[in-house]
Amino acid sequence: MVLLAAAVCTKAGKAIVSRQFVEMSRTRIEGLLAAFPKLMNTGKQHTFVETDSVRYVYQPLEKLYMVLITTKNSNILEDLETLRLFSRVIPEYCRVLEETEVSEHCFDLIFAFDEIVALGYRESVNLAQIRTFTEMDSHEEKVFRAVRETQEREAKAEMRRKAKELQQARRDAERSGKKAPGFGGFGSSGMGSGNSTAIITDTLIEPEKAKMAPAPIRPTGPSKALKLGARGKEVDSFVDKLKSEGENILAPGVGKRPSEASKVLPPPVNVESVHMRNMELLGIITLRVSDDKNGRVRIHLNNNDKRGLQLQTHPNVDKKLFSTESLLVLKNPEKSFPINSDVGVLKWRLQSTDEALIPLTINCWPSEGATGCDVNIEYELQEEGLELNDVIITIPIPSGVGAPVIGDLDGEYRHDGRRNILEWCLPVIDAKNKTGSLEFSMAGQPNDFFPVLVSFVSKHNYCDIQVAKVTQVDGDSPVRFSSETSFMVDKYEIL
Repeated sequence: MVLLAAAVCTKAGKAIVSRQFVEMSRTRIEGLLAAFPKLMNTGKQHTFVETDSVRYVYQPLEKLYMVLITTKNSNILEDLETLRLFSRVIPEYCRVLEETEVSEHCFDLIFAFDEIVALGYRESVNLAQIRTFTEMDSHEEKVFRAVRETQEREAKAEMRRKAKELQQARRDAERSGKKAPGFGGFGSSGMGSGNSTAIITDTLIEPEKAKMAPAPIRPTGPSKALKLGARGKEVDSFVDKLKSEGENILAPGVGKRPSEASKVLPPPVNVESVHMRNMELLGIITLRVSDDKNGRVRIHLNNNDKRGLQLQTHPNVDKKLFSTESLLVLKNPEKSFPINSDVGVLKWRLQSTDEALIPLTINCWPSEGATGCDVNIEYELQEEGLELNDVIITIPIPSGVGAPVIGDLDGEYRHDGRRNILEWCLPVIDAKNKTGSLEFSMAGQPNDFFPVLVSFVSKHNYCDIQVAKVTQVDGDSPVRFSSETSFMVDKYEIL
């Protein structure tokens, strides 16, 4: 028997899934399947039809056909037996025998077809073996996943042990009356386009939660959260085998003194209910002159900043005039600004650990219960003069536990099951709706819902630096100008 192709098609001959076992073009197989319904004799019950070159062996599947295309010299009895096996495979993957269902599971069907036939010849397999082969259950993969989960648990335990040591060091410092030094600042930089552009980077971190007893591992499939539990005997033996082969497997708490963590990490700061590690804001005023007659201009600024910005002008800008009169003008007044080119004439930077400077605060409170977690998320606009648009607060959620049950909600939400996230969408946040909350519940643990990411855009500048007017260097006559402001998030994360 030489099987040329196996296909599931409609009664009109439209191919839904087709697997060719010999070299055949798409046009060829579509032409054969399109001719198939026209060859059947109406009113007669047969299981095959023939042409001058091929034989069709088929079986009706409600509104569809399971069709095998073979050579004319193949054994018809073997063809029928193979056809029955193909027909039994399809219900294994398709709940209903309809075109949309078959199309949705087309790859599963192709993999199963490949287990039945190889290079045009029938394999000696049954339905149970096909099911096992397509599942691709691997003992080695199970062991690998178990080892990886063990390493994650060990890393989690090591992290908690070090956190205890840091807390103890902080308490000791408080008892002795010494002030614990803070963490060093960090942040990411970015530049935007437009006449006045600011990019803010905020990183928020929640205080350490009270220690809870380890929960049993839930059989919900792979998850990004670190799971707690005892190491299995199978994993222990596998790790021991790796050690005997010379692999370097690190175990937590072996050969380490409690004081080592305090030597590596900086002393902790006093953590309140909302702890901001660092906030960095970067801004730039970009000038673009499109007419050469306006190349020699002065830019008059209104600088009402009270936050302590670090300002830096372009090297060719007169720093003395800027510091005394808030003017942006070239050192050599005879020169002009470049034409049709974006020039950054002023940059500023704000780096602080002052919580009051955060424009939008986010609080996320997961509460673990008997059936899962009740999560409450709140936002509050600190700068009432700001208007934030297209605000999206992204919360990670566990996989394989279904959709969250939404309670109270301000705004809208989107659940993305493929990416395992819940997006809280707010078109506008301003002084009229400066606060809002979202409540939902689902199976999971508190750590499953972090980190929370925030993104937004705004046409209002965060720092109070505005272009008041533009004038000519000669004659001080005013120049018409346009201004564009963009304020956006580069990284805003609640850990």
